[in-house]
Amino acid sequence: MTFRDLLKGAEILASNGNPHVTGVEYDSRQVKPGDVFVAMKGESSDGNRFVEQAIAAGAVAVITDSDRAPANVAWARVAHGRRALAVVSSNFHEHPTEKIAVTGITGTNGKSTTAFLLEAIFHAAGRQSALIGTIEYHVAGKVLPAPHTTPESLELQRLFHESAAAGETEAVMEVSSHALAQERTYGIPFDVGVFTNLTRDHLDYHGTMDEYFAAKRILFSGCGTDNPRVAVLNADDDYGLELKKFSQNAGSDVITYAISGADFHTSKLEVTAYGTRFQLITPDDTVPLVSPLIGRVNVFNILAASAAAYARGCPAEAIADGIAKLARVPGRFERVDCGQPFTVVVDYAHTDDALRNLTSLAREFVKHDGGRVITVFGCGGNRDRSKRPLMGEAAGRGSDFVVLTSDNPRNESPLAIINDAVVGVQRSGVKYTIEADRRAAIQIALGAARSPDIVLLAGKGHEKVQIVGSGSVVFDDRQVATEILRELGYDCGGVVKSA
Repeated sequence: MTFRDLLKGAEILASNGNPHVTGVEYDSRQVKPGDVFVAMKGESSDGNRFVEQAIAAGAVAVITDSDRAPANVAWARVAHGRRALAVVSSNFHEHPTEKIAVTGITGTNGKSTTAFLLEAIFHAAGRQSALIGTIEYHVAGKVLPAPHTTPESLELQRLFHESAAAGETEAVMEVSSHALAQERTYGIPFDVGVFTNLTRDHLDYHGTMDEYFAAKRILFSGCGTDNPRVAVLNADDDYGLELKKFSQNAGSDVITYAISGADFHTSKLEVTAYGTRFQLITPDDTVPLVSPLIGRVNVFNILAASAAAYARGCPAEAIADGIAKLARVPGRFERVDCGQPFTVVVDYAHTDDALRNLTSLAREFVKHDGGRVITVFGCGGNRDRSKRPLMGEAAGRGSDFVVLTSDNPRNESPLAIINDAVVGVQRSGVKYTIEADRRAAIQIALGAARSPDIVLLAGKGHEKVQIVGSGSVVFDDRQVATEILRELGYDCGGVVKSA
């Protein structure tokens, strides 16, 4: 491919040279001879500082969003670095999203579970699909680690290229507000857009709830593309109702979902400690659904996935089959079972709304037997400080005993973070203790538990590291809980099960 072929469709202000190119990179450390280096301004760094390193590594051309053109190599100056990266990445990988129907899922909570459910439905319908999200990526039959919920456009186009080459025709993608605001999804045509909900989160980045919502709304307006063909929206969420008007004005077909009173809703709903069942009412059918997933929050996830599958033309029997077959989602109400007489659950809940949902579900789990809800949680460092007391109060009001600890402190003092959160815990009036060492905190909670209590290890879910300073240390709540239960004398056998 020539440099000029690679640049087709990009917003070019000026350019020079037309060498043959063999690859595209935006990280100078990854550049190989024959590559094009895309030098763009980022959130915390400027790739233009590394142009000389890229040339030294063999870059034959540079695309830059600065005013300075490099010497001795071909170059193009662009108005928007990230948009240019998206366009040239798509060109280089032969426009893979023209061969795959992409469903994007955005919202504060529920994205991962909804994505896993939709993937299960596609498989039940006999369709090959890819999944890109917070927990992991599923592409071309491989399970890959997920460094980001939504990768940069270059990684996205690489993944889509692999997916299309493997014959996959569907892609399910979690789309974060950061990715939308930073235009990482620029140029990706979403056939279906799904909105789960919007609660307080990421205000350290977005500043206000209005700005947070504006970022989410980009999925439904299109980012360098048309708006989605179909918008699937939570009608039990006020922001979902706002998006309904927005999407109708944009020309998308709108499908709403809610417990009642929407295009997709429930009848004869039963949520127990062992699963969920209800009649799914759609515009065309009444579909009996049974799911191993528990909790009212998962009813919304099931409705969202079912509506998205319907929008993609999946039959009712595939929806029912896919929902029934998904027994667990890693780190989402995932049980650690070592034969102990109390329940231990690992969950990703890391907002006040998610903690309310989690502790409410746990209360339902133990209320008939008089068990206690014991919650271990912390707040992330270098993130919105104002949500910490809200999380503390939510955890306290839903629990009988709280162990306040660390959760990815990053560059902040763990005790300073805890001091922000403890205000809310104290406001709730719950019995609590503080232990900054997360392993020791889990040990306190498990040591205090008796039959028929439930212990919630909240915040990290599927994560396998604790981020401390600028690095990380291995830390998996599931594995740590298993080790401690074994130390307490239970026969774990190394097994981690779902609830």
